[in-house]
Amino acid sequence: TSLKPTYEIFIWPPQWIPTPIVWGNYPAVFTYAPLQLYAINTLIIAGAHVFGAVLVSSLTAYAFAFLRAPGRDVVFVLVLGTMMIPGIVLLIPTYIIFAKIQWVNTLLPLTIPPMLGSAFYIFLLRQFFMGIPTELQDSALIDGASDLRIWWSIVMPLSKPALATVGVFSFLTAWNDFFGPLIYLSSQEHYTLALGLQVFLTEHNNEWGLLMAASTMIVAPVIVVFFFAQRQFIQGIVLTGIKM
Repeated sequence: TSLKPTYEIFIWPPQWIPTPIVWGNYPAVFTYAPLQLYAINTLIIAGAHVFGAVLVSSLTAYAFAFLRAPGRDVVFVLVLGTMMIPGIVLLIPTYIIFAKIQWVNTLLPLTIPPMLGSAFYIFLLRQFFMGIPTELQDSALIDGASDLRIWWSIVMPLSKPALATVGVFSFLTAWNDFFGPLIYLSSQEHYTLALGLQVFLTEHNNEWGLLMAASTMIVAPVIVVFFFAQRQFIQGIVLTGIKM
């Protein structure tokens, strides 16, 4: 549809191959909306999500899987318990907190909390880590390696499928998030792609060629990410399911 002239979009029966092919819808989108700015904001938020999922959550999962400390399992149960609280229940108190520290209408509410990790990803990675033979860690400890070195040099390389899984999950969550930006962002300079597309839809709801071109450009990165990560992603889903 993004490649069709307007008169071909609603004809019946549908004409699957556009005649002629209209490439102009794609550059025209950028004259109506700053998609490049929206993309930068979305990438910043997605980067924070991936950082929190892959690094922070994996480091926390390593502690829950291998470090022995009093009350470790109790703390882990409390972490899992946070997943039982509906996000909508925390919405108003969280918004009030962010408003008081003047984070509203900035990217901080959408980047800082995800960088601190996620209970779901901690659980997923912990289950995977517990399937790694402890003899590897014991050997490294005998050689004088610290827990941080063991996590980075042994556990992380062996956990690529699980890390790819949480990385793809977190990226897709951030890329498709509409509700968070809708609540916290009010200036167009901070809009994400999901929020910008809704605004674009409101302003140009009759220009279907432009709308489909914008939608295609927003969906394309998701397809590319999954295409390159699908092997590790599927393997991670299978392995984490077995180890759980």
